[in-house]
Amino acid sequence: MVTGAEVAFWLLVPVMVLGALGMVLSRKAVHSALCLAAVMICLAVQYAAQDAPFLFAVQIIVYTGAILMLFLFVLMLVGVDVSDSLVETIKGQRVAAVVAGVAFAVLLVVAVGNAVVGSPVGLSEANAANGGNVQGLAALIFNRYVFAFEATSALLITAAVGAMVLAHRERLTKKKGQAELVTERMQRYARTGQHPGPLPTPGVFARHNAVDTPALLPDGSIAEDSVSATLRARGEISDAESLIRPTRATVREIAPEDPSQPPGKTVPRGQG
Repeated sequence: MVTGAEVAFWLLVPVMVLGALGMVLSRKAVHSALCLAAVMICLAVQYAAQDAPFLFAVQIIVYTGAILMLFLFVLMLVGVDVSDSLVETIKGQRVAAVVAGVAFAVLLVVAVGNAVVGSPVGLSEANAANGGNVQGLAALIFNRYVFAFEATSALLITAAVGAMVLAHRERLTKKKGQAELVTERMQRYARTGQHPGPLPTPGVFARHNAVDTPALLPDGSIAEDSVSATLRARGEISDAESLIRPTRATVREIAPEDPSQPPGKTVPRGQG
């Protein structure tokens, strides 16, 4: 007899494998995070099929719903410059990553082989011994593995505090006031011609309105400073010409060009 857990396994394993490959091979960090979200959701369904409702809820609420989505939102707001990934800040990290990847692949093959060839019992007996899945997890975490659990939590807290300490930057110079900033802007304008005002806002069109849409200058050219430098480095700027083309076609339908008028000038219907 084929059980529901086996059906869920064979249906979700291809999705999880493709999602894992997409997470590693995606060139954009946002797409990689979305692939990881798909893998986590499939893993939560696997927990539910294996009679582990507590792990299913924790996987969806904590990891997929909170931690990963927060990570995804940070990537979407901040962005990652392409040039940052080309700098190797730690010596030997690529070799270590290759070794870790090979070790993980071997571990995955052994785990899948054990699940296919062996005869896994499941969680029913373990849950029955403690009266349920939640009670069984509590018995393992707070009795058998309480020291490892507390040590891991202390390690995570120490890592978070260390990250904040390393990210903290001491101010070595006096903070500039508004008058000093204005003076520097005017000096740059006199030396290089850089406009002292704020950067232009992104373009707003009838069919598109987003920060990846460049603004147009009066002569029809694109204002390069109207989009973020991060979006320009990642090549995620919308084509302004393709966005204007449907609007121009609509204008021609409403007010077709008159052959007697100069090129580019239209006469509305019923006039002229």
